[in-house]
Amino acid sequence: MRGRLQADLAERRAARERAGRQRSRRALRVDGPCHQADAKGRWVDFCSNDYLGLAREPSLLEAARQSCGAGAGASPLVSGHSAAHAGLEEALADWLGAEAAVLLPSGYQANLALGPVLLGRGEVALADRLNHASLNDGLRLSGARIRRYAHADAADAERRCDDRVRWLVTDSVFSMDGDVAPLGALAGLADRRGLGLWVDDAHGLGVLGPGGRGALAAFGVAPDARVVTFGKALGTQGAAILGDAALIDELVNAARGVIYSTALAPMLVAATRHALDRLRDEAWRRERLHAHIARFQAGLARAGLPRPDSRTPIQPIVLGDDVRAVAASEALEARGYLVRAIRPPTVPEGTARLRVTLSAAHAEAEIDGLVEALGDVLARAVA
Repeated sequence: MRGRLQADLAERRAARERAGRQRSRRALRVDGPCHQADAKGRWVDFCSNDYLGLAREPSLLEAARQSCGAGAGASPLVSGHSAAHAGLEEALADWLGAEAAVLLPSGYQANLALGPVLLGRGEVALADRLNHASLNDGLRLSGARIRRYAHADAADAERRCDDRVRWLVTDSVFSMDGDVAPLGALAGLADRRGLGLWVDDAHGLGVLGPGGRGALAAFGVAPDARVVTFGKALGTQGAAILGDAALIDELVNAARGVIYSTALAPMLVAATRHALDRLRDEAWRRERLHAHIARFQAGLARAGLPRPDSRTPIQPIVLGDDVRAVAASEALEARGYLVRAIRPPTVPEGTARLRVTLSAAHAEAEIDGLVEALGDVLARAVA
């Protein structure tokens, strides 16, 4: 590596370390329904998005094994789009009440693909201030002007709306806070002003709404463009964009993320189709998850700890200071609980937090144990 670049990278790392924001990956191995391990120990995993406990279901692995291959071999417009891909798209569209769907390798790529198709350079999008990075980057890639409204505030969105705005863009469930967008009010604004409505329901699908159809279904809202991802409640990997047939046709013909990327792996398509069946047929998973959410919040209240304003599996414990959040995460790890510290730029300055995520696969005793450990760790941090 050239000397100037090496010095620059070393200084960047040193700055992150001084701010308590240096990050690293850890090579963990699965060691139970909600457990991770390595050579140093074993932990209950409270930072996974596997909300329904499907990621480690043997039947999903068997569905993947019986698929037509580990890789699609080509992009969808060449030869990578199979009957299995088409079947999953049709099943998703039918279940979620859309005309059509198109698969992509990730939710991030789905939002990047959507932005330049929905908006052109200089056009204006109205976006929630705390939208996910993939929504922000999809808008930036389009060249659109992004006008921010106060988080989850439909009244502020209306105040900031004028004739130049073309699209209203929001997450349904916000991934770092666990709160839900006012989708009914936002849909009403879009209808009154003739705006397109683009919603990412990554963290709502499988968790909220009738039959687990997501936050949009809970509000009775049908957006013009909807992104759902498979790496949360469905326990696999990949994503889909859903909308009317004309939008999906335009994406197939114009979205670079669809045209120039290898199609989703057949083994993931098969596993996701099986997970979708499990999600629809096994309501007990969602019921157990919501019981866990209530148990966690009741435990926090009994321990005298603040309860997050969230009715979803995402339960943030906001500590503010980056170093304090990292220290609390390390202290929980020493007690046997894996809870990551989330720091800027993932969250706004001064809002570093522990992001607790709950799963149907957790045991009640594990939730109670985490609450007890949180009480001890946070009491020491205050002292």
